[in-house]
Amino acid sequence: MTNFSTRQFTKGLISESNLKAGSILQGRYQILGVLGAGGMGSVYQARDMHFPNVSKLVAIKELLNLASDPRLREMIVKNFEREANLLATLNHPSIPETHDTFTHQDRSYLVQEFIDGKDLEALLTEAPGFLPESQIVEWAIQLCDVLTYLHEHKPEPIVFRDLKPANVMIDHHGHVRLIDFGIAKGFQVGQKGTMIGTEGYCPPEQYRGEAGPAGDIYSMGATLHHLVTKKDPRLEPPFSFGERPARNINPAVSEALDVIMNRALAYSPADRFPSAAAMKDALITVRNGEVVPAPTASVADPPSGQTNVMPLANVRSNVVPLWTFKCEDEVRGQPLVAGGLVYVGAYDHNLYAVSRADGKFAWKYAAEAGFAASPIFEGATIFVGAEDGKLYAITAETGRQLWSYTTGNSIRCTARAAHGHVFVGSDDAHMHAVNSQNGRPAWRFEAIAAIRSRPAVLEKEGRVLFGCESGEFYCIDFSGTLKWRFRCKRAVTSSPALAEGLVIVGCSDWNVYAMEASSGWTVWKTRTEKPIVSSPVLTDKFVYIGSADGNLYSLDLRSGKVAWKFETGDQVASSPALYNNSLYFGSVDGHVYCVAAANGKLRWQFKTEGAVISSPTVIDDVVYVGSTDHNLYALAA
Repeated sequence: MTNFSTRQFTKGLISESNLKAGSILQGRYQILGVLGAGGMGSVYQARDMHFPNVSKLVAIKELLNLASDPRLREMIVKNFEREANLLATLNHPSIPETHDTFTHQDRSYLVQEFIDGKDLEALLTEAPGFLPESQIVEWAIQLCDVLTYLHEHKPEPIVFRDLKPANVMIDHHGHVRLIDFGIAKGFQVGQKGTMIGTEGYCPPEQYRGEAGPAGDIYSMGATLHHLVTKKDPRLEPPFSFGERPARNINPAVSEALDVIMNRALAYSPADRFPSAAAMKDALITVRNGEVVPAPTASVADPPSGQTNVMPLANVRSNVVPLWTFKCEDEVRGQPLVAGGLVYVGAYDHNLYAVSRADGKFAWKYAAEAGFAASPIFEGATIFVGAEDGKLYAITAETGRQLWSYTTGNSIRCTARAAHGHVFVGSDDAHMHAVNSQNGRPAWRFEAIAAIRSRPAVLEKEGRVLFGCESGEFYCIDFSGTLKWRFRCKRAVTSSPALAEGLVIVGCSDWNVYAMEASSGWTVWKTRTEKPIVSSPVLTDKFVYIGSADGNLYSLDLRSGKVAWKFETGDQVASSPALYNNSLYFGSVDGHVYCVAAANGKLRWQFKTEGAVISSPTVIDDVVYVGSTDHNLYALAA
């Protein structure tokens, strides 16, 4: 980041690659010290010796180009030259003046006006309390003025794309100076590019590679929210400003400024201010003490996000099982319903088949260890992995083993059948592809840690997507070749779900992630209060997923914003089942819940004698679910 401040001069990072004090560049610029340093180069304070009788200070931004690939070296230089050329066309009092640019050996340099001041991030950090609203509004008016200049720039508008407090300097005269144009670009309607910017300040459309003037307005709103609340949006779920209203954090914030921020932060660009100039006009009314009318509608208005805590009115009581089947140990996996039978594995080493009609025993298959994974059905065959490290193929009708395939460790991952193969992860840190007809291995893909996340499959694209316990999330093709990888902060046990080009998955780092299935780019992420092992279920509008914080969440599929959440008495590791506009799931508090998908209102609950880790299966108005009390239950939906 280019931040020409005396603060960074005194606290700059020094390394052997930095130019030494006294060094002279181009026979003109004498290096005085380092303002800041990073992996790509440094920023120096220097004296321009073309003015011998005065101490004219400049800031010199350096780019180290150490890439070994010639194509990459060329791209880096072109990007640097693009920034320099862009800055050279700009003439505004809030934009540092560009004096010179040159290249020497493996370093490129940009010489700019030195700004004696501090950035807004530093001012926020140093302030003992909240900054005065009047001061923030004045800064915001100046920022809108410079954004208007950029957005009306000829021959094409310029979108800044990274507005945040760290990129706004306040000089010694108290004037706003916008710095670091490294990712600014000319804007053309309909143009798409890479997702770039700073999380928290970045608008939702920019996550999809779409940048326009409306995105700068969103970032302006996020910057304002940070300034008035001192709550860093980088530490919060994206697009969640409505869940933390500024006036709830800082009561001194005026209603008029709150209205402006909410409009700027609207999820849809069409709901924001039509221009930076319009936002400036609204801010001037705040400065003048006038009333700002609220917009008619805004996606940024605080969502309900309500927690529904087991209301008793209109709740079905006295839920009685249609039947119960007793196993000899805990039932943790999801029951499978196929034909007239229900199949479920238990920790007693047995895979059971029972009558769907009355729960009567049909057959069982004994493995050498317990079943944590759920059985799947394909072509009259049951496939299921066990903690003995084997994947079993068993006839659905009789329970006779057809074949088994041995991995290097326990299998706690539910398999996926597709393309004539069974894909299954193992604690041996491999994803295995096994021929579904004969159990012969096709290939195996090595991950970093155990794989317990059930893979999702994109048949048309020939892709397999899954997470592992180290936090990596992988996309591989049907030959076992890596296509892309995404790194979460903790284990990914949750199984991904696919919809509208997105892959949705929960993580033990407390977040639900939405990524582009084709590239792995993060579209949004939403933070819960504890780790997530529950797997999501999707509609065309919503994501439903449980968390160890005890809640089942309903999230907007496009934005990740919380629509509602339902609170249980303990962790929700069970993955919900959606059936006839209702959601069915279990909780470690021992209950099976049925809630309305539209609003999370409780419809009924059933108490077992153990934790319900099992994910329900719902078919033909019957809920099939297991419990750690050793029972498989059939309940009327």
